[in-house]
Amino acid sequence: MTTQTTTAETPRTPEHDAPSGLIGLPAGPARALATGGGALTIVSAFLSWTWTSAFPGDLTVYGYPGGLQWLVLVAGVLTTLFGLASYGVKGLQWLVPAGADSSIKFAALAAFGTAWYTVLAISVQLGGLANLEPGGFVAAVATLVALVGALALPFHRPAPDPVDPDDDGWDAFKHRAAGTANTWKAAFATGRSKPAPTLPSYVEILIIVAALALGLLVFTYGIGTGYDELFIGFLITAGFGFAAISKSGLMVRISVITSRHRNVTMAGAFAAAAAFPFTQSDDRYATIGVYILIFATVALGLNIVVGLAGLLDLGYVAFLGVGAYAAAMVSGSPSSPFDIHLPFFGAVLVGAAASMVFGVLIGAPTLRLRGDYLAIVTLGFGEIFRITVNNLDGTSGPDITNGSNGISSIPNLQMFGFDFGIPHDVFGITIGRFANYFFLMLIITLVVVIVFRRSGDSRIGRAWVAIREDETAALAMGINGFRVKLIAFALGATLAGLAGTVQAHVTYTVTPEQYQFAHVVPPNSAFLLAAVVLGGMGTISGPLVGASLLYLIPAKLQFLGDYQLLAFGIALVLLMRFRPEGLIPNRRRQLEFHEAAEAPAVLSKTGA
Repeated sequence: MTTQTTTAETPRTPEHDAPSGLIGLPAGPARALATGGGALTIVSAFLSWTWTSAFPGDLTVYGYPGGLQWLVLVAGVLTTLFGLASYGVKGLQWLVPAGADSSIKFAALAAFGTAWYTVLAISVQLGGLANLEPGGFVAAVATLVALVGALALPFHRPAPDPVDPDDDGWDAFKHRAAGTANTWKAAFATGRSKPAPTLPSYVEILIIVAALALGLLVFTYGIGTGYDELFIGFLITAGFGFAAISKSGLMVRISVITSRHRNVTMAGAFAAAAAFPFTQSDDRYATIGVYILIFATVALGLNIVVGLAGLLDLGYVAFLGVGAYAAAMVSGSPSSPFDIHLPFFGAVLVGAAASMVFGVLIGAPTLRLRGDYLAIVTLGFGEIFRITVNNLDGTSGPDITNGSNGISSIPNLQMFGFDFGIPHDVFGITIGRFANYFFLMLIITLVVVIVFRRSGDSRIGRAWVAIREDETAALAMGINGFRVKLIAFALGATLAGLAGTVQAHVTYTVTPEQYQFAHVVPPNSAFLLAAVVLGGMGTISGPLVGASLLYLIPAKLQFLGDYQLLAFGIALVLLMRFRPEGLIPNRRRQLEFHEAAEAPAVLSKTGA
């Protein structure tokens, strides 16, 4: 009998200094090139890149970065930090628990892509390379040197995630114990690194606060980019920068920390989100923020149906429309056929209840179908809803929804004497209309997150997961599949209707065109499903992040005109190709896509 054990990384031997990357350079000189190029990139950000301020961002100042130079500076700092960590600098190894080589490559790509994009944009807009100052040439050469060194580094497969941040109880204990044991085995076998010691609770909480503050800073910077070139540079830096941090293992390490302080993380995340309107001087970006929250809340509701129960729903946006129309009809709008003006809580209950009823009515006859058949039926329901409300105009049918004109002039919400439609001063800062709705939608998002979390951890939630994994086996174990799926469908519809009540008051008008299957501007069924898959099915943070990206990026890419959806589609294809499990996946789904690559790192094979 023989036993074969494969670890995440091989022991460090002299052949590691032999050429093993994409470029024939030894590992030592390659690290020196990457680290030195990163340091020179930092210096270049403080030089003038062009002689005229005609290019957006004013890149003419010595000693102070501007515009795209800040992004190059951030990418250069990442490259340098990971490069120094690869040399074993004390204190920096904590940042690269999975190894620094892969993270250096992506950080160098971030610096190279952003710097060369800026140089080319200056040359194209201003009429040639003659418009570049020495700083532009230094940045181009420095990032190229760093990239050459990074590409020459050897490849080491990182160890798999030690814990699933969405597991609780016994599952979390088993994963944490197995992950810790395998990490120690890999550390002793390779001699390269040791697992980080357990930090005091207050230090871990400070790390969580720092991570949330950094997330708020990145989001605020991305949503507030003032011109197109800056946003494209932001996408390049953020995309490759996120990949670099992920490859370093730092994301996994932070996930382990947040899993030990779930309540602190949730409270901190919503506190950081609540601070967003205070960072804005007007309602311009608060408008995008409130729409992102609406989109994210509906996506999280869809995640119950798709991510937990495994039901492919292509008409989910119709439930958002049912809630919006129901709330609009009882809001006191002059376009409503009913002379009813309910207070906010009444409108919320009506919208959520109407969506729940429609969810039960649609789900009861259709949830006995599976897979593609269920998807086609739900797609048909979404189109039937849109066509029906379009025809209820008094001509093709009874006058209920005012047809294609929709229900307009929906009044602002008022709650406890607080009018959401007028600005208010808070701590000396003026909070506008959309900021008011942002805070309201944030509270609703918190409610939806709590419902999702409690449902997923409950007995019914585990039944959903069982149905998703293997419905036949779940039925054989005594789970009532139809009842379980109907509960998921009704709960998801209720949460969508809850968000729809706020959407109706934010937009002042609800029309059938807002609830198509595919539309340039989200939310729609296609974008909602993409947000769930892109962010990470079955997780809480995944759909929130996915929805934020899927709303923000199209809103910022409007300058591309007819090519907007083309560029967006290419980005989705690339993301699904290189990270099919989503941006923030749970452990089970990650293994589904990478089991062949990761399983040997933690399992031993025994054969005769």
